[in-house]
Amino acid sequence: EALVLQREVYARDVARDVSHEHTIMCGNNLATSFLTLERFDDAKTLLRDQLLPASRQSLGADHNVTLTLNQNLTYALHTDPDHTREDLLEAETILQDAVQR
Repeated sequence: EALVLQREVYARDVARDVSHEHTIMCGNNLATSFLTLERFDDAKTLLRDQLLPASRQSLGADHNVTLTLNQNLTYALHTDPDHTREDLLEAETILQDAVQR
């Protein structure tokens, strides 16, 4: 039930302004719920396709929110029991980029 409410809040915020920091954080809360429920594909899709592009564009690659989203994506990539070698390489690339910042 809480997940349904989080989806509704995020959808409402996206309809207003997808690139606003509050909207991105609501999306991160939803992605975190997906991770808690081990819905790794949902989390990866939300983070990769919506949240990270919006955050990079509106807040910048070095912003704390963007870095948090990257951290959550790397967690999803390596924690997913069905992860692939490509998933692990992607997580490694993201972490190496963060270290260089």
